[in-house]
Amino acid sequence: MTSLKAHRVGYEVYYPVPLHLQECFSYLGLRAGDLPASECAAAETLALPVYPEMTEDMQMVVVEVITSGL
Repeated sequence: MTSLKAHRVGYEVYYPVPLHLQECFSYLGLRAGDLPASECAAAETLALPVYPEMTEDMQMVVVEVITSGL
């Protein structure tokens, strides 16, 4: 995220709280640790820019920023 931000590449964290831990699903009775894969995905996943108007050059910038940190 730091590298994306430094290079002004947009990103977003859409689901910082896994669905089973959101208040609207509290009736399910699930707690932290019950669905570890979902919790891991919420902690580690972010959305990268992708939209029809994105040029190939713009796509390459995103790829280069991501791969430069590996």
